[in-house]
Amino acid sequence: MIREILKNFGDVVTVSEPTKKELGVTRYLLRHRTRPVLFEDVDGWQVAGNIWSTRERIAGYLGIEKEGLTAFIADAMENPSPYRTVERAPFLKNSTTDFSLRELPVPKYYPRDGGQYFTSAMVIAKDESGFVNTSFHRMMVCDERTAAIRLVPRHLYSMWKDKAEHGEELDVRIVVGNPIHLLLAGATSVAYGISELEIASRMSELAFGRPLEVVELGGIPVPVESEFVFEAKITPELVDEGPFVDITGTYDYVRKQPLVVFERLYHVDEPVFHALLPGGYEHFMLMGLPKEPQIYASVKRVVPKVHGVRLTEGGAMWLHAVVSITKQHEGDGKNAILAAFTGHPSLKHVVVVDEDVDIYDDREVEWAIATRFQADKDLVIVPNARGSSLDPSAKKSLTAKWGVDATKPLERKEEFERAKLQ
Repeated sequence: MIREILKNFGDVVTVSEPTKKELGVTRYLLRHRTRPVLFEDVDGWQVAGNIWSTRERIAGYLGIEKEGLTAFIADAMENPSPYRTVERAPFLKNSTTDFSLRELPVPKYYPRDGGQYFTSAMVIAKDESGFVNTSFHRMMVCDERTAAIRLVPRHLYSMWKDKAEHGEELDVRIVVGNPIHLLLAGATSVAYGISELEIASRMSELAFGRPLEVVELGGIPVPVESEFVFEAKITPELVDEGPFVDITGTYDYVRKQPLVVFERLYHVDEPVFHALLPGGYEHFMLMGLPKEPQIYASVKRVVPKVHGVRLTEGGAMWLHAVVSITKQHEGDGKNAILAAFTGHPSLKHVVVVDEDVDIYDDREVEWAIATRFQADKDLVIVPNARGSSLDPSAKKSLTAKWGVDATKPLERKEEFERAKLQ
C-alpha cells in the first residue's frame, strides 16, 4: 500500500544503498524534510518516511484543497461511519511467530533515545462492551519480543488499567504502515465510545467513495490496508520508557510504562515499514491536523464567522496557532483567543487575524501583528494555566499562555486596509 501511495508522488527520494536503522534513517529524513524518502535496504527491509510531511500532499491524496482539511476532518469526527468487515487482507499472506523486534527495521532516531522506537504504530483494542479504540503510541523496543509503550491517561490507558488492576493482560493489535485517512483518524481525540475506525471509514467515503475495510483478527478489527500487523498483549508490568525525542524536538524524560509482549507478526508481500521521524514535519501533521477542527469548533461558538485555523510548523503544530475571523463586535478577537485555548488545552500562543490575512503565510501573519497589534491593549496573557507536558519551558505542565489580537478596530477599519490596484 505504501509503495503504491509513493508512486503518486513525483518527488520521492530513493535511497538504494544499505542504511543503518540506528541514526542512518534519521540523517536522510532530516535532509529531505518535506519530501518522501524510500529506503530500499534497512537491514534487508524497505522503509519509508516523510510520506505525509506537507498539508498539500495530504490534501492532494484526499482530493481536496489544503484549506479544506479542517472541514474534512471535522466532518469525519462528527459523522463517523460503519466500516465493512471482509474475509481477506494482503497482510494475512505472511504470518509467523518466529521473529525478533530487534531485527525488524525499527529505527533508533537520536543518540540519547532509550532504544529502537516504533513511532508510527497504532494500537487497536476492544473493551468488554465491544467498543473499538485506535490510537497512536510510541513503543521502545526492550528485547526481541517486548517493548515499553507510552500510555497517556486516555482511552487505551483506561482499557489497560481495567485489566491491570485485576492482574490481567490487554489483548491488542498493533498496525504499522497505513494510509493517511487511518493515520489522521488514529490521532483524533473523541469521546469514549466513538471509534476512530469509524472516523477513518467516513474519511474513506468522503475521499474515495467507499467505507474502510477491516478483517477480524482474534475478534479485533484490523484495517486491510496495514503493511505490518502484530498480535500483542499489554501486561500489568511497568518498565522504564525513554528518553525519547517528542514533537518539540527535545527529549522527553524516562517514565515507568507498561510492557508489551509481541506474539505474532503478519505482513504484506514486500512490506514497507513507516518510519515517522520524531519532531519532523510528518509528526507535526499527524498530531496537529486533527486538533485544528477542535480549535475551529471552540472559536465558532463565540465568533460566528471563522475562516480558518492553522497550527504552525514553527510551534511544532502543537503549541502555536493562527485563527482567521470576521469581527462583528469589538472584543471578538479576545474571545477567539480564549476559545482557542479551550479547544486545544496544549496551545500556548495564538494569533487572531482578519479574513484578509493568509494564515498559511507566516509573513502575512507577521505583517498583521506589525500593523494591527498594540501590546498594551491587544495582548492577552493567561498565567499559570495548564499546558502541554511536551513544552520544555513549562513547569510541571503549568505555562503562561498568550494571545495576540491582530484584528482591525471596527470603527477604524478603512485605516488598516492594504492598498490595492483597482
